[in-house]
Amino acid sequence: MFHVEHGGQVTVSPYEYPTEYEVVVVGAGHAGCEAALAAARMGCRTLLLTINADAIGLMSCNPAIGGLAKGHLVREIDALGGEMAKNIDATGIQFRQLNTSKGPAVRSSRAQADKQLYRLRMKQILESAFGLDVKQAMVDGILAEGGRAVGVETNLGVRFRGKTVVLCTGTFLKGLVHIGQVNFPAGRAGEFPAMELSDSLRSLGFSVGRLKTGTTPRLDAKTIDFSRTIRQDGDADPVPFSFGNERITRPQLPCYMTYTNAATHEAIRSGLSRSPLYSGVIKGIGPRYCPSIEDKVVRFEGRERHQVFLEPEGLRTSEYYPNGVSTSLPYDIQVRMLRTIPGLEAVEIVRPGYAIEYDFVDPVQLTPSLETRIVENLFHAGQINGTSGYEEAAAQGIVAGINAARKVRGEPPVILGRADAYIGVLIDDLVTKGAQEPYRMFTSRAEYRLLLREDNADLRLSETGHRVGLLPGERYLAFRRKRESLSALLRRLSETRVVPGHPACRAVEEAGGGPVRTGITYAELLRRPEVTMALLLSCDASLGEGADGVALLAELTVKYEGYIRRQEEEAKKLKKYEEMRFPPDFPFESVYGLSTEVRDKLVRVRPISIGQAQRVPGVTPAAVALLLVALKRGRVEPPPAEE
Repeated sequence: MFHVEHGGQVTVSPYEYPTEYEVVVVGAGHAGCEAALAAARMGCRTLLLTINADAIGLMSCNPAIGGLAKGHLVREIDALGGEMAKNIDATGIQFRQLNTSKGPAVRSSRAQADKQLYRLRMKQILESAFGLDVKQAMVDGILAEGGRAVGVETNLGVRFRGKTVVLCTGTFLKGLVHIGQVNFPAGRAGEFPAMELSDSLRSLGFSVGRLKTGTTPRLDAKTIDFSRTIRQDGDADPVPFSFGNERITRPQLPCYMTYTNAATHEAIRSGLSRSPLYSGVIKGIGPRYCPSIEDKVVRFEGRERHQVFLEPEGLRTSEYYPNGVSTSLPYDIQVRMLRTIPGLEAVEIVRPGYAIEYDFVDPVQLTPSLETRIVENLFHAGQINGTSGYEEAAAQGIVAGINAARKVRGEPPVILGRADAYIGVLIDDLVTKGAQEPYRMFTSRAEYRLLLREDNADLRLSETGHRVGLLPGERYLAFRRKRESLSALLRRLSETRVVPGHPACRAVEEAGGGPVRTGITYAELLRRPEVTMALLLSCDASLGEGADGVALLAELTVKYEGYIRRQEEEAKKLKKYEEMRFPPDFPFESVYGLSTEVRDKLVRVRPISIGQAQRVPGVTPAAVALLLVALKRGRVEPPPAEE
């Protein structure tokens, strides 16, 4: 490689790296880590390129994994054979089950992480993975030949060839950090942005937009008066995320809760004229469901206070993350605002909060496999697709990695449906509706959420993980034992009857229930609201002889049997339409009878099935009927004129 001068300009002669990879992954955030590990574990020679090799798996924002609906994603990643759940189990410092007072469909897990341990463990896992090379490099462009991605080129002129490429660029595409009226290019504070790659994507024909997200200041624990806050401990018996782990043994730390007040809100309002959000400096669209503190104060003017959770960033650091006060206000306003909050009257900022704008690629340009429709063999995962959150990124990453590896092998892609997984809901929403703002997962987005619980993610997805060669053999055998134990227990519950004098009769009455009819089955008894599996186990210990977690699964299956069956029937109807596939070259623009508006939407999204076409915003039932006719007849031209 050499340099040539041309009128003062220095050009770099490309250097072809001698190794050709099967999968090249760009970016080592949560999406890139899962994509690279999936491809390598499936037997593909894989390259992971990252701007900073010390920031692999770094938590850019809050030091936590999981949360409402996000915990579902983490468990699904684990069931497929991914790494996120194992990583948080090994590095978590506070575990909590959320929504325990509500129905089983919306219960979720969340854990605070030791931020540095999380990063270092993930880095070690990647570096020790067989068939995976990790290199520090900034990618400036996609190499494409004949409409296919064939590799990438770095800012040093190094060309890495790959049969497939997976882009997991996070917030680094033309990243611009804002703190008050000061802004500067950065992928995140303290790191270089990728300034050329989104231009390369534009030149290939992609539609590129602009989004915004933000983070909070980091606070010095020495300057926090925790006695003025509310202590919040984790669960006494932490539940692991990974189905392969039985218990959490790491020391646990408390979090603390406090609130903003009128003085806080006044301090924030005093800085709005210098806020990049309200002075028109920031053009990107921010996340509606995770607004900055200044946005909350403006939008909810009548609200007297907002919660602030003080979350430790690790066992060996004094930095705290004040969850709830994401901000891009000027530095002096950040200090003034924080010092009005109880417990933070003398607080010192270690790192200021900031907003960041970045480029993303409209995800309707993807197929449900996460391969782009414009360039073959090119996959996108994570914030490049307009999502927000570590868990959403990792979920896309594992799917993109799986499908890139399968593309190399000449195998059909793995596509998870909306009735299969929250991952399926996430990807279908992105490729069908696009992203007008940063996308965040909620349980309300899933129509079949009673089928898609955290506790049964392994039952739903372990077969898929095993089939693609990603789920380890011992995990698959454990899953088989669990499934068989569940079937045996459900059979016992439906067949075993209560005889006169059975301990359950007295136990149910003591629990506030009415008399137990002789001959009733355990399953019928369990459907009573006052009867739990724990009560039945206290009367018949042999019910607990199966695999761990099976008793709770059986209880939920029995208690919600009617609702579950109804959702399963609805899912079967959905599957029928999902199986009605359009040919890859189906000419939506020529289907007779469609309105111009509907035709334009279908051409933009190019759904792969009747089921997906039904979910395209603006596509009417009448339009779906026309598509069905055209698909069944195998033609789309208008019928001949009547004589």
